[in-house]
Amino acid sequence: MSDWTDERVLVTGGASFIGSHLVEDLVAAGADVRVADDFSSGERANLDAVADDIEILEGDLKDIAFADRATEGIETLFHLAADHGGRGYISNYPANCATNMALDTIVYEAAAENGVDRITFASSACTYPTDIQQERTRLREDMIQFDERGGAYADEVYGWAKLMGERSLQAFQEQYDIDASIVRIFTAYGPRENETHAIIALMAKAYAGQDPFRIWGDGEQTRNFTYVKDITRALRLAAENITDGTAVNAGISRYVSINEATELIFDQLGWEPDERDYLTDKPVGVRHRAADTTRAEELLGWEPEYNLGDGLAETLEWYTENRDRDYVRSNLETLLHER
Repeated sequence: MSDWTDERVLVTGGASFIGSHLVEDLVAAGADVRVADDFSSGERANLDAVADDIEILEGDLKDIAFADRATEGIETLFHLAADHGGRGYISNYPANCATNMALDTIVYEAAAENGVDRITFASSACTYPTDIQQERTRLREDMIQFDERGGAYADEVYGWAKLMGERSLQAFQEQYDIDASIVRIFTAYGPRENETHAIIALMAKAYAGQDPFRIWGDGEQTRNFTYVKDITRALRLAAENITDGTAVNAGISRYVSINEATELIFDQLGWEPDERDYLTDKPVGVRHRAADTTRAEELLGWEPEYNLGDGLAETLEWYTENRDRDYVRSNLETLLHER
């Protein structure tokens, strides 16, 4: 399937950062889109550009009746709804993240009962074993497997919940013959993301003029920051091309240190602090993370189109246009830690 015209599509978590961009892409492709969201972190304003073209349902997808209503009459489901946030959030709220396992199962059950044809699950790089991310080893999908003892070692409760979401979807694919695909998202950033995530957190602190500028860890930890439009394209291509529950990475292969990203933000904002304060007692997660995208290239014809400089420019332009500097300065600590 590559033609989305009049396809009846549900995006769970569709008012979220990534979800709202996906909804816009699907509307542009001609799909008939429904959004299901509880608006605990997503915002209605994120959907303003397409609000007249979509159906919006507000409710908790852990409620079986609401999940049934949301999936009724749907052909393709993009399941992005989850309780999650940045590193500080998933470290401090593990029980919240654990509820994703119930959420995923309820959504899959409702989809199966309502005859949904295909499901694409938004998974995470946090599913990968943490011990292999202390050195610069690009992560391949086959580094996670369920066939041997010790084949999985996910990153905190959030990573384990995402991994169980993958395994559950594969089970539903096997039992109900639903076309299924999984996209492991690597450190997405872009317009509409909140300040609990690394790139927006760094932008917020710079925009607020924080000096000394506080960086969690020593700043040499790396991530493969992936622009949101590359992520949403991978999700659509996975739905179009994968049916058997295979997982693919959506990330970049370049290791970008927090220090490098910080300096790029300073350059683009035209501001630099007098001092930098490295907070080595803060949670920073794994030491290094970058994706091997060979499988995505082979199965989807996908590779990232945005480089870090261009993506940061788009994101910083959005942030400075949509955030009041005095408000950010006055509420910085709350913004950085609350979902």
